[in-house]
Amino acid sequence: MIRLTLGLVAAAVAISPAVAVVPVYGQCGGRTYSGETVCASGSACIAQNEWYSQCLPGASTTPAPVPTTTRTTTPPPPASTGFVKTSGTKFTLNGAPFTVVGTNSYWVGLNGLSTANMNTAFQDIARTGATAVRTWGFNEVTSQNGNWYQGWTGRTSTVNSGASGLQNFDNVVAAAKANGLRLIVALTNNWADYGGMDVYVNQIVGQGQPHDLFYTNANVKTAYKNYIKTFVGRYVNEPGILAWELANEPRCKGTTGTTSGSCTPATITAWAKEMTAYIKSIDSNHLVGVGDEGFFNQPGAPTYPYQGGDGIDFDANLAISTVDFGTFHSYPEPWGQTNNATAWGVQWIQDHAASQKRIGKPVIIEEFGVTTNQLSTYTSWLNTVISSGLSGDLIWQAGSRLPTGPSADDGYTIYPDDPVYPLLTGHAAALKARG
Repeated sequence: MIRLTLGLVAAAVAISPAVAVVPVYGQCGGRTYSGETVCASGSACIAQNEWYSQCLPGASTTPAPVPTTTRTTTPPPPASTGFVKTSGTKFTLNGAPFTVVGTNSYWVGLNGLSTANMNTAFQDIARTGATAVRTWGFNEVTSQNGNWYQGWTGRTSTVNSGASGLQNFDNVVAAAKANGLRLIVALTNNWADYGGMDVYVNQIVGQGQPHDLFYTNANVKTAYKNYIKTFVGRYVNEPGILAWELANEPRCKGTTGTTSGSCTPATITAWAKEMTAYIKSIDSNHLVGVGDEGFFNQPGAPTYPYQGGDGIDFDANLAISTVDFGTFHSYPEPWGQTNNATAWGVQWIQDHAASQKRIGKPVIIEEFGVTTNQLSTYTSWLNTVISSGLSGDLIWQAGSRLPTGPSADDGYTIYPDDPVYPLLTGHAAALKARG
């Protein structure tokens, strides 16, 4: 689905007029950091990773020093990494079952949120019993403003490692970890929101060229790999990352609908093989998924999500050796299944659970939503997740009522005062109990 950009405004950071201190949940250290290291009263500076130390309430330690040298090699991970792995159709953590349940919050690292507001957003999610949050690890821009991760000037791109770029994503990782959450991170977008694939194609191949050249043009693929190398490489040893995803909802068509006419499911499957193998070559710690909507490739099927016309073959992609888990989305209303969206969604979940069992890898429904009858529909769908044996689920999407105002409501958003919120809380407990 196309997502709307939010207009959140960052809250001002309060500092003492006498002594500059870092507020609770603010950054106080890390490689390349040169700001204040003294935390506000009642908090202490705790290292989250090599790039980021954070002022956490109730902690007791000395401020984290600012590194004086640049490390030129990546050290091996510790013996007990704490990275989420898979075993058959289950997720595991340190050899024990790990339940993937939670929500999406694509906006938390974008739109200029303060670290305090990031923490509030993740607190709202964590209170449901969530373990995972899916978010965006991309923002392609040709005009640099706000939070952005990759800027383009002609055919040349630059990854933003500064405070408005990767250092800001460090804040996201740290805030998630502080609330016991792990991140599933998509690395580009099929749609025009926050740049995505068409920016690569427009800048490298030419304005208005076919969307699906993202999957086949050698120069475009090299540029995407370069971004992966920098972004993924930064977090190789970060257990706060649960998994990487190649893209949000890859399809032959993008926002403009322009295609070469030669894109098929085999095109995107070949791309997924190449790119997941590349991620594995630089990061053996984290799981990798495609991030697709789970469309099947069954020409002649009664409804289009099963027909393969958008270039996705769920079963073929799940079978790729370097794909660790499968993903699918569920939006019956915009997909034209309005006669009985609830029943259609139940069958959609059951069919993906069957693929999970047949291929032997975990599968999660990582986006789902309806805009009417949410409570009854979600109750039915989440019960089906449990009864079908599906490995996990992430609802679209989390909402928070922040001091700067509520996060945007796209019709699917679930705020803590929404009647669906207690349902999610009960479901998380039930899914964990199922194991």
